[in-house]
Amino acid sequence: MSAAPPTEPALDPRVAALLRRDPAGLVAALVQQHDTGEVLMLAWMDDEALRRTLTTGRATYWSRSRGEHWVKGETSGNRQWVRDVRLDCDGDALLVLVDQEGPACHTGTRSCFSRELPAVRGAAA
Repeated sequence: MSAAPPTEPALDPRVAALLRRDPAGLVAALVQQHDTGEVLMLAWMDDEALRRTLTTGRATYWSRSRGEHWVKGETSGNRQWVRDVRLDCDGDALLVLVDQEGPACHTGTRSCFSRELPAVRGAAA
């Protein structure tokens, strides 16, 4: 009988206890360029994606559409090198501070937040 393959350690229980996940077990991850503060994208993380991000220094997310983990830039070359990860006061959102190589958005733009909405009537200018 062969031995079972070694398993990766789970997310540190002290970190896991701080997270407030949605019903699918996910936490929103807002991604920001570490030195300019530019907001680049929003993605989702489960415990495993967060563990991989914290241990490898490469931004890893959960794809809700594909149902699998993905490392940012693995296929596109537009990598995110993680500088810091912070948790908001409610525990339901992460701020991932990165050094972004190339565009962050799958559309080829630097930021996924480049589309402006029409002005709201009555709003202060």
